[in-house]
Amino acid sequence: MIQRVSGLQRTDAPQARIQQRKPAGSFGAMLQQELDRTEQPGQSVAFSKHAISRAQERGIEVTPDLMDQLAGSVIRAQAKGATNILAMDAEKAFIINVPNAKVITAITQEEMKENIFTNIDGAVFL
Repeated sequence: MIQRVSGLQRTDAPQARIQQRKPAGSFGAMLQQELDRTEQPGQSVAFSKHAISRAQERGIEVTPDLMDQLAGSVIRAQAKGATNILAMDAEKAFIINVPNAKVITAITQEEMKENIFTNIDGAVFL
């Protein structure tokens, strides 16, 4: 009776109800892709235009070793759930937005004495 009113016919064959899924890729391939994305070499730190100009004005030399230290700081901060950090050593400091792995500004030791750092939720020593 319901079949006549709705016009639908019931199919009892199991193959009619099963939909074929196309595999999106093997688990191993997807895992490797995610590991490659989050691995330190792939997790490079970028400088904003503001940070580049501040580093140049203040004579802060951006070396490959410094970039490695900043990338390591971002990884450590991500592990703790921080979103904006102050990464510093005795001579210089950087404000870094962790989710975007982007240096927002760079300052020198002399300027650190005069500044108050706000809107950060973590500090990492280089």
